[in-house]
Amino acid sequence: MILGVEGKFYKVHPMNKKNSKAVVYYPIFIKIKGKRCIVLGGGDVALRKVKMLLECEAVVTVISPEFRREISRLSKEKEIHLIQREYKAGDLKDAMIAIACTDVKKVNRKVVDEAKKAGVLVNVADDPESSDFIIPSFFRRGNLTVAVSTAGVSPALARKIRTKLEKDFGEEYASLLSLIGEVRSTMKRKGYIVDRETWQEALDLGPLMRLVKAGQWEKAKTFLVNQLKVYQDER
Repeated sequence: MILGVEGKFYKVHPMNKKNSKAVVYYPIFIKIKGKRCIVLGGGDVALRKVKMLLECEAVVTVISPEFRREISRLSKEKEIHLIQREYKAGDLKDAMIAIACTDVKKVNRKVVDEAKKAGVLVNVADDPESSDFIIPSFFRRGNLTVAVSTAGVSPALARKIRTKLEKDFGEEYASLLSLIGEVRSTMKRKGYIVDRETWQEALDLGPLMRLVKAGQWEKAKTFLVNQLKVYQDER
């Protein structure tokens, strides 16, 4: 491939997939409610990770010699447990997830080593190669979660795409999801079996979103139920 830059031309070799060492991540959502999660570090990055874990109702312990004021506040409010000291072996006992975000690579390495031995999933901030998982850029609309990942290549691009998507997916999608949940429960309770393909075809988002935005909840439910019946009969 030839790339032109400011009047000059350079030959750019495409990446050979056979020789590529890029990691292919398996997208997955993990339930961590009530699970012990450890955050190593007390700065801005640690605070962001703590908030994300708390959103998912994890039991969070933060270990660091120093903490940001807001992290200390969360401890005073009994939201998290603080251990004010350096990390030491054994700190990951009974943990499901460990997130290392100290600014000392040697400490992060020790955390990774212990996590591997203990079977704890570990993430090291800004070091995807040492991590078992990476944290995507995401946003929520009620129970709807939209996540974007670049496999750690460009977090900035992931955030850019997420920001763009946020504009397209307003709060009305949370309402739509609640409505679909109600209809689904009602259909199951009445003994109607609807397969995935029928649901896919019946979800005509245009008219559904117009009804939801207008606050016409019952009309939206009736429309969806009728759609399901039509497509179910056709199958």
